[in-house]
Amino acid sequence: MAHSYTPGLKVLKKTLFSKERILPLKGEVLVKQGDKLSPETIVASTSLPGNIQMLKVNNILNIEPGDVKACLVVKEGDSVKKGEKIAETAGLLGMFKSSVESPTDGTVESISDSTGRVVLREAPIPVEVDAYVSGRVGKVIHNEGIIVTSNASFIQGIFGIAGEKQGALQLVSQDPSEELTAEKITNDMAGKILIGGAFLSLEAYKKAMSCNVAGIVIGGFNYYDLKEILGYNLGVAITGTEKLKTALIVTEGYGSIPMSKATFDLLKSHNGKDASINGATQIRAGVIRPEIVIPLKDESSEDISSNVQEGIQKGSVVRVIRSPNFGKIGTVISLPAELQKMESETMVRVAEIKIDDKNFLIPRANLEMVELQ
Repeated sequence: MAHSYTPGLKVLKKTLFSKERILPLKGEVLVKQGDKLSPETIVASTSLPGNIQMLKVNNILNIEPGDVKACLVVKEGDSVKKGEKIAETAGLLGMFKSSVESPTDGTVESISDSTGRVVLREAPIPVEVDAYVSGRVGKVIHNEGIIVTSNASFIQGIFGIAGEKQGALQLVSQDPSEELTAEKITNDMAGKILIGGAFLSLEAYKKAMSCNVAGIVIGGFNYYDLKEILGYNLGVAITGTEKLKTALIVTEGYGSIPMSKATFDLLKSHNGKDASINGATQIRAGVIRPEIVIPLKDESSEDISSNVQEGIQKGSVVRVIRSPNFGKIGTVISLPAELQKMESETMVRVAEIKIDDKNFLIPRANLEMVELQ
């Protein structure tokens, strides 16, 4: 049987979800293999080196670099507080002394005879990594972190902004083609992850942020509204680091596009349940998809998806990712082996796709598989 290997989105009712939770540098893992986790469980911690403050003590005291050590009242390794005196001149007959005070809390890291500089290191910056989802410790990575595993429903979007958020799912749109408007968003939705339909306006997104909504999952969004939200043109940059109250995950594309029925129905079936979402997206090599993870109470491993993507074949559900049928979902009717000439005069491999009871020949490169379960 013919196959075509192509990028794909996952819409899985039940799968064994796993994710690395790794520190930025080596530290201490606080949990052990098999431990049960909640999203807020701190699984690993470390401390980043504090910022450096460099003091030109010789310039401040108007002395030679070699005379600095004689004026210091601290030595390397000493802890100092902000405003504490670290150096002072003898003055004239004990009067007219000049001094240098520490600009911050920290530690004296080094003193230079040749430059007359004193280097202060601010206090270490604590870093903690949480579990992100409810589940168990699947594997401990010594001094670095863990792999968390969870039986869960798992949905990928095509674009998102803002990082990891948690909250209960709340169905707002009653139909996948229904717009999520600003008046439907209320203050009692604070901390919730809202499920919309076809479109979210800029006004509605701003309303959600003002109501402290944790996240929104929607079919479509206006690309040009992103600049007003982010303050810059997105281009093909990696998202996920934006300091936004409300994460946004777009499941279908830019514009008003009804959320796929499979995605909408799966989210609707979990209305009221706790979920974890991440809007981080990377379009280029090393693709990162925004995701919605809904942990299941049933921890049995039966009927768990293997997450192995075999590529599209006859009967596969696919999404078109280029005009003129951008965002539409169809079913693969056939995968012709011979090359086909397109309007651009190029010869490419195509797939015959049935969309809304009509058949189209579409370049395979313009398709992505929607992995349903």
